Amino acid sequence: MNHRFLSIVGMAAAMAFTSACNTNKAVTDTAAKAPVAKKNTAAPANSVPAWVQEKGPFNPSRTKEHDLLHTTLRVSFDWQKQYLNGVAEITAKPYFYPQDTLVLDAKGMDIHSVNLMKDNNATPLTFDYDGQKLAIKLNKTYTRNEKYTIEIDYTAKPNELTSGGSEAITSDKGLYFINPLGEDPNKPTQIWTQGETEASSAWFPTIDAPNERMTQDIYIRVDPKYTTLSNGTFMYSRQNADGTKTDYWKQELPHAPYLATLVVGDFAVVKDKWRDREVNYYVEPAYKGTAKKVFGNTPAMMEFFSKKLGVDYPWAKYAQVVVRDFVSGAMENTSASTFMEDLHMTERELLDKNWDGIIAHELFHQWFGDYVTTESWANLPLNESFANYSEYLWFEHKYGADEAAYLQLDELGQYLDEAEQKRVPLIRYHYKDKEDMFDSHSYAKGGRILHMLRNIVGDDAWWASLNLYLTRNKYSDVEVAELRMAFEDVTGRDLMWFFDQWFAKPGHPELQVEHSYANGQLTIQVEQVQDTAYAPVYRLPLQVAVWAGGQKQVFPITVNKANQTFTFKVANQPQLVLFDAEQQLLGVVEHQKTEQELIFQFQNTKQLAPKLEALARLQEKASQPAVKNMYLAALKDDFWAVRSTAINALSSLKGGEAAAVEAAIQKMATADKKGSVRADAILALASLNGAKHQQLFKQAMQDSSYQAAAAAILAYAGTGAADTKQQLAQFDKETNEEVVLALATFYAVQGGPEKFDWFMRNLKTAKGGELYYLLQSFGAYLASNSSTNTPEVISMLAELAKNHSQYYVRAAAVQALMVMSEKPEVQQLLQEIKAGEKDERLLEMYGI
Repeated sequence: MNHRFLSIVGMAAAMAFTSACNTNKAVTDTAAKAPVAKKNTAAPANSVPAWVQEKGPFNPSRTKEHDLLHTTLRVSFDWQKQYLNGVAEITAKPYFYPQDTLVLDAKGMDIHSVNLMKDNNATPLTFDYDGQKLAIKLNKTYTRNEKYTIEIDYTAKPNELTSGGSEAITSDKGLYFINPLGEDPNKPTQIWTQGETEASSAWFPTIDAPNERMTQDIYIRVDPKYTTLSNGTFMYSRQNADGTKTDYWKQELPHAPYLATLVVGDFAVVKDKWRDREVNYYVEPAYKGTAKKVFGNTPAMMEFFSKKLGVDYPWAKYAQVVVRDFVSGAMENTSASTFMEDLHMTERELLDKNWDGIIAHELFHQWFGDYVTTESWANLPLNESFANYSEYLWFEHKYGADEAAYLQLDELGQYLDEAEQKRVPLIRYHYKDKEDMFDSHSYAKGGRILHMLRNIVGDDAWWASLNLYLTRNKYSDVEVAELRMAFEDVTGRDLMWFFDQWFAKPGHPELQVEHSYANGQLTIQVEQVQDTAYAPVYRLPLQVAVWAGGQKQVFPITVNKANQTFTFKVANQPQLVLFDAEQQLLGVVEHQKTEQELIFQFQNTKQLAPKLEALARLQEKASQPAVKNMYLAALKDDFWAVRSTAINALSSLKGGEAAAVEAAIQKMATADKKGSVRADAILALASLNGAKHQQLFKQAMQDSSYQAAAAAILAYAGTGAADTKQQLAQFDKETNEEVVLALATFYAVQGGPEKFDWFMRNLKTAKGGELYYLLQSFGAYLASNSSTNTPEVISMLAELAKNHSQYYVRAAAVQALMVMSEKPEVQQLLQEIKAGEKDERLLEMYGI
């Protein structure tokens, strides 16, 4: 499961218009921030840090009373009512102890009948059903050596369930009908499922726990115009007498119920191959031509991961399908991953970005999550941390060290941002809701921890340990101790210390580092200043790199005390001391360096993080000659993020200093090979001297990169040119997210009533993050154009606020409605919306 659902580009484009035109940064580069350790070892007696979480109840793995062996589903659909009509045949047996009752998860269903099946003979069984659990009285007491098959005739009614979800998975009703009656001309008609965490039981009765496994047959009865997709192998399609067809999919290897999937829709199937396996991409027909450009690295990823792990991709096929209104970024259903519609891309959009990260993430889950599955949601990082780290592994392999390092810096930033308000163990049995596990701890922090583990044991041991972990535990469920034991059995080392401090304890190391040199000796003082009432004193094997006399030396050290001193013989005064030379540590380090040391660091270290650190820490001195020369050199760096960071720093210069760098940035605005860098250069020119570059901005609005074109729209509008509205109007029919949101920031304050139809048209077609930010601009537009506050607008916003599947879109619609809160009918609507809201995040926001 990938939970990055808000567009970073959307965030940039949806900034307030004046801010966008007066700033040099289109996107806040969290990777360039230098985390600073704060000394807080001894907290006041009555002080509790803001990030300490209230302890939830203990949540162990589900007790196994029955062993789910096989499920056969025969399903059809009532599109009008948005129901699934199903017959489920469940084969099971007691796990160990004799049982006379089978309890299944079955959420919000109508249960029509339950029968014991034997040789095609059905014997009715009695059952109790409370809307959540189906308790079936078996015909006798069965032992663990006796199988039985139960047939359940049922109707699933997902839209009648109480809504839940999390930031990662915004809804949990399991089965989703998209535009079922075809009333929305802007959306295809689709059905898809989303089982994680325990939502498969909203569309078929099962034991809905990650420590259960089953094989599976699914027979899907639909109109022949639709394409279907499910787990495993496509066996056949049969024409029915009533004009429908039945597609049969067979999953022959066992997997967890939450990984079961079903997709129905009008898809183009673009065929690919890995070795002898089918690799297919299911996309809307309009995107058939670019599907391979989006997903085409999949076979290479399958080969790379298979060889490195020593375990070949384990399933019968691999399919990837893009659906509308998905409730997360993507989901790793066994052999058939589902993706959000953002992966539908045009040729021009592909110039700016690729989706290799999320594609690698879901693919790696086919081993870590599907082949070997967490036994409980408390152990979710055994799924998600590995999928997260696979993105680094693929980027390192395919795109090089800098792209991989940039990705990891972003992950570190995500975790540290969350750690301001939340610090919990990575593996945590005490939580209030299993959905709480889907956070930046399980993903970003977990991935960085795996990187440290790889660094400690070495590459050969890393891959050998993963091979042992996978082969030893294939088709089974695991807890974190089994990962530790695999590494210990391969390396011969005791790693309890590592797993205890990183997986079982909250927080991260916060280090204050000082160095001094005298009489041929370098002294490094390291103090761990994290609050040790809530976090451990860490054991940190790492390296210190020292440059002296133009030579580099590397010294291994182990930090394992609250306050520690290390000394090294160094012949000359060091030009640079680089703590954590491999840049692998998860934590924050405060290490003061002089201007000269930071310039040397930028010029001599080959790693991305130290370069970005130097650029970030010297930004306020950008006008000084030596520092400015460093930034000018950074403008020519091979890696785009270094160039962008330098542009953003130099754009803060004023007067003659600005003029000295303006020409270089101007050239980059039109000639840099990376669209995002051209966009940053355009916004920098807007900040430095926007009016002077009006013609450049006008030309850049036609840039092949949407990111650069959107930046140029903002920059041109910021010049106050008399023909701004005329120039921007040429893009009014553009549907690209970056361009739409750039226009929206201007139209929000300068559009006037004539742009009402533009807003309404785009609000009807926008999705996810784009819709969220567009609603924010629309709220500002309504505030400055009271004549557009019509019943049509109120009705549209109310519909979004009440019924949109994504909670953050509902919140944005409420904010837009509040612009009109002086109207009695809007006040009443807001009360109705808040009264009908079930999502705890929004209830807290509304003060309920």
